[in-house]
Amino acid sequence: MKITFLGTGTSQGVPVIACDCEVCKSLDHKDKRLRTSVHIETADSSIVIDTGPDFRSQILRERINHLDAILFTHQHKDHTAGLDDVRSFNFKQQTDMPIYGTVDVLEQIRNEFSYAFSEKKYPGTPNIATREINSNPFLFRKLNIIPLPVMHHKLPILGFRIGDFSYITDANYIPDSTIDKIRGSRVLVLNALRIEEHISHFNLQQALEMAERIGSEKTYFTHISHLLGLHKEVDSKLPDGVSLAWDGLKISV
Repeated sequence: MKITFLGTGTSQGVPVIACDCEVCKSLDHKDKRLRTSVHIETADSSIVIDTGPDFRSQILRERINHLDAILFTHQHKDHTAGLDDVRSFNFKQQTDMPIYGTVDVLEQIRNEFSYAFSEKKYPGTPNIATREINSNPFLFRKLNIIPLPVMHHKLPILGFRIGDFSYITDANYIPDSTIDKIRGSRVLVLNALRIEEHISHFNLQQALEMAERIGSEKTYFTHISHLLGLHKEVDSKLPDGVSLAWDGLKISV
């Protein structure tokens, strides 16, 4: 299974256009963070987790020319706004795009992209097939996908475990029952927003503590704001087995 980090950033913090910090001025490509998303490729499946506002540019950058399904962690705009761009895959593959999410996520998407679900659709609008999920495992082709319920402040959202890969973003609390589902993963991805504490995201110290508690062979941090600091400086101080992810990072699990 090949994992590509399409984006590892977030809208949280001062807008880049108004920011004069070291991260926003950095020429290091690892400091250029588009909104958080990941592509998972196996022998017979190509899926994406979340389609943020940067979805189109991420897909073009990585030359992903086939997509079988999309999993959504939650309904916030920075994780759903790029869904319209599945129309290119509709056209190329001549099929609807299955999207998987909880009832609340799918309701938000139907409202946000109402034109895609209209009885009298305008030609060329996206063709989307909704698939409701909950905390129960489900199959997509040969993939056993295990939802990982976590909390984003007071909003219940999902991470996902696929094989030895567990992916969680936008969380500030992981219940013991979910930790039990994650344990044994070779690779864990967690959000680590910034140094200071935040109301709805793990900060760096909290993410480190959670990574140690779960004990995966390798942990990557994502959903990183520029407030965390320069990639090179932060990454060099992390313990063995823990790294900052970056846009375009590819790993095999």
